[in-house]
Amino acid sequence: MIERLEIESFLVLAEELHFGRTAERLHITRARVSQVVRSLERRIGAPLFERTSRRVRLTPLGQRLHDEVRPGYQRIEKALAHARAEAKGVEGVLPVGYLGSAAGEFVMDVIRVLAVRHPGTEVEIHETQFKDMLGPLRTGQVDLLVTQFPVEEDDLVRGPVVLRVPRMLAVPANHQLAKRDRVSVEDLARDRVFACSGDVPRYWQEHLAPSHTPGGLPVRRGRSAATLHETLAQVGAGQGISPVGADVARHYTPRGVVYVPFDDADPLEYGLVRRAAGETARMRAFAAAAVEVAGMDPGNR
Repeated sequence: MIERLEIESFLVLAEELHFGRTAERLHITRARVSQVVRSLERRIGAPLFERTSRRVRLTPLGQRLHDEVRPGYQRIEKALAHARAEAKGVEGVLPVGYLGSAAGEFVMDVIRVLAVRHPGTEVEIHETQFKDMLGPLRTGQVDLLVTQFPVEEDDLVRGPVVLRVPRMLAVPANHQLAKRDRVSVEDLARDRVFACSGDVPRYWQEHLAPSHTPGGLPVRRGRSAATLHETLAQVGAGQGISPVGADVARHYTPRGVVYVPFDDADPLEYGLVRRAAGETARMRAFAAAAVEVAGMDPGNR
């Protein structure tokens, strides 16, 4: 049976192509690295590395073995990391992402509750953008994401709604809709509505700004924007309109932009999203605190 040190020595040496650096990374002696690699080659029955006084490189067989072993080893290491995190319980660092200022404020409220319930847990906060709204979760940069629904992805799990934010319409200050006290979803057909650029699910874009009004009128798509700031800058320049949350109106007042509330649009809903695999006690503790914070506000129920 091949030992773990043999696999680690092989993979690190294949990356470093230097016995000294490999020994430093594995915290063993250079002689031990050489011994372990020779032992693995005897098990395989052929050389895995070509060694000269000037360089080390993989043989064709060694390269094929590396390409096949590396992905499996990484999966094992990831599974072990998840198991260790689960075994440690709630204490430790939890990276959490959020989309938008309302979600950011909500995360801060959850952190305050979590600090009382589990003082050994440290939440690492990351702001995300809708141009890559689910990317940080999929790459492992964050373990949980408080984001705007809907989220309908096979590899992700969404929790309950924890936050609801009224919708408003951002319009140019000289726009005919800027004179209104209220607007309707039907008014989206009166101008171009900005589209979201980047890796944004089509159903998410449709939920935020439908392609047709409830009465069947087509909604024209305007220019694409990758961030909220780009969207508001283009609205201020008179290039279109855009639905936003009421939190945007509270925090961002760029020149030339007016916010008008909808009288018939459902609020924007936010909730927690995680990867389908790898839930930990730490993540469950944050989710429980989030539900508790959501329950403090009747508007979130």
